[in-house]
Amino acid sequence: MRTALVTGSAKGIGRAIALALARDGFRVAVHYRSSQADAQATVAAIRADGGEAELFAADLADAAQAAELVKAVELQCGPIHTLVCNAGIIKSQLLAFTTHEEWREVMAANLDAAFLLTKAVARPMARRKAGRIIYISSAAGLMGDLMRAAYSASKAGLLGLAKTAARELAASNVTVNAVAPGIITTDMTADIPETRRVKQLDAIPLARFGTPEEVADCVSFLASDAAGWITGQTLCVDGGLYMKN
Repeated sequence: MRTALVTGSAKGIGRAIALALARDGFRVAVHYRSSQADAQATVAAIRADGGEAELFAADLADAAQAAELVKAVELQCGPIHTLVCNAGIIKSQLLAFTTHEEWREVMAANLDAAFLLTKAVARPMARRKAGRIIYISSAAGLMGDLMRAAYSASKAGLLGLAKTAARELAASNVTVNAVAPGIITTDMTADIPETRRVKQLDAIPLARFGTPEEVADCVSFLASDAAGWITGQTLCVDGGLYMKN
């Protein structure tokens, strides 16, 4: 049985990805930083469906904790075949008023963590000549987003990281790709003001927000054998938002 580590899989998109990969037959390492109860619920849901899952906690902005997470997962669950870097945060503030501390906090959670985890799994995957690394970026990383300079920059950084890692690991049969969701119905988007929500829907050709499950289905494909000849790519799951812009 292959093992998948899904960061930030307590709820939202990460939870949907964990559930999808478990249904695909992966043993899933469910990671959380602070949402322990939600993460436990994700593990329970996987097990109730006949899947295998284990729970792991770590602050991925800490290099030592990121490295220890990979070691703990491989010790308890076996070699990591698929790494899904989903954990992330948003700070909404005009660029001119964004502090350096806020900038660094977002970069550490969204980009640094992906770098640290990729660094930790790259050599073992290369030695095994097999692996999948998938970054959950964002349409904001392609287009930018008002009041989210740090978030947009961090998600754009994931796209560059994916292309570089894909080139470096291709000879070892390790693929690296990104998924760029548009506006997805999660707790993170639940507080969007109605006036902004109407404008956002108007910008989406398919005229609706996406679901976590639609993002998870794309990750499921990229983690599968069917995607073995796809690397260095960004899959937009956004209802046509980026195309329209």
